Amino acid sequence: MMRKGVTESFGAAIQALGAGQLTDGVIRRSKRMMLDTLGVGLLGSRTDVFDKVLKYSRSFQSEENSSVWGKSDTTVPPHFAAFVNGVAVHSMDFDDTWYPATHPSGAVLAALLALAEVAPGRPSGVDLLLAFNVGIEVQGRLLRFSREAFNIPKRFHPPSVVGVMGSAAASAKLLGLSSEQCANALAIAACSAGAPLANAATQTKPLHMGYAAQRGLEAARLAQTGVQGNQSILDAEHGFGVYYEDYEPSAMTLPGVGGSGWVLEEQDVAFKRVPAHLGMHWVVDAALTARAKIPNLDAGQIKRVTLRVPPSKYIDCPFPTTEHQARHSFQFNACSAILDAGVSVGSFATPQRERSDLKELLAKVEVHVPGDNHASFDKMYGEVVIESHRGESVSARCDTFYGHWRKPLRQEDLVDKFMSNASSVLSSEGAEGALDTVGNLETEAECTQLLSYLTMTTEQRHRKCDSGALSQSV
Repeated sequence: MMRKGVTESFGAAIQALGAGQLTDGVIRRSKRMMLDTLGVGLLGSRTDVFDKVLKYSRSFQSEENSSVWGKSDTTVPPHFAAFVNGVAVHSMDFDDTWYPATHPSGAVLAALLALAEVAPGRPSGVDLLLAFNVGIEVQGRLLRFSREAFNIPKRFHPPSVVGVMGSAAASAKLLGLSSEQCANALAIAACSAGAPLANAATQTKPLHMGYAAQRGLEAARLAQTGVQGNQSILDAEHGFGVYYEDYEPSAMTLPGVGGSGWVLEEQDVAFKRVPAHLGMHWVVDAALTARAKIPNLDAGQIKRVTLRVPPSKYIDCPFPTTEHQARHSFQFNACSAILDAGVSVGSFATPQRERSDLKELLAKVEVHVPGDNHASFDKMYGEVVIESHRGESVSARCDTFYGHWRKPLRQEDLVDKFMSNASSVLSSEGAEGALDTVGNLETEAECTQLLSYLTMTTEQRHRKCDSGALSQSV
């Protein structure tokens, strides 16, 4: 028998995977990922970059339309719904992070929920769970074809590369495409893969997630119409291998077959407690621990703050001038934690960034890169030393922050994060309905029920109240 190529094996596996192969562990972890993604996406629907891409997307019309999360009366064509919801998820850099390095959930979930509204057959909650896990699994398999992918990225933003492939695979699964069409979807998606890391710390970085969702969805629908691509896209060095210098692909086997399991069961994700780049969580935790050792902190008495961090130029921003730069600044996050005893969504607002005491403290920061601090989210550490003019010195080191895959966020804290984010946009009925629906997704006859809750906004409730008051007065 002729051996399958890598791309052919991926197409066959995507087509063949069934709900019966989902394990309890994979279901539990993927529902946590979905819940967190929806929460940060809802919060992100109130950001400046989201408003801009939604305005652009609303200029297009289609016979098909899908919902925009956090908007009660706004729909756009499905591929633009995937785009704007994907942008919302990453607009604050608040979404989950995997290892090897990528943000796995945003592109997949944004594409699937947009597609589910227009897909024939009314996909169920189980259909959504399966397609979501197919998209996550494909990303995990591709990331393991390179040792380079295990490090903090240097050249491109990983969701723009593996996210679009995961989105395509998930969309192809939800559409019920043949194995050949699934392989073509991956080939078509590869045409849109890749975004330079130079756009990190700008409003363009969230677009990477939006484009990954949009173009993966489009790739699957184009494959459905018969568009063909290179059936060796994952095999060829000049195919998907162009993104990694040490690319070594291998065939995809079905989880549970031949000793292979789900990647998600083997490797959990990190959930963020701070809306910033993952690397910031180490220095925030270390800064908070060091600060706690100084009773009655007087910021004016601080002589120097030393940060010991891994080498990574794009998250070394001494004096950030925008919220996006601040989310990628070791210095800003350490100083905010020292001054405010915490870092929150409000920490990145203009008034907080422009404070004189923050600027004064930023000028006192020194960044050191020890040789033993590796540029890997699995091996790095953050250390903070605070020295005073009186000669005092306190320090703290964080090797694993709470929320990292080695120290997973407890379910109650994950729910608290979701409810805090969702309740800033949705009515209590919407937030609680979304929470309950994700928690019981296996029992949902139609997964689009989830979208009805994602559009129950506080503005919608106020309009209903105003309308009721008006009718009574009449």
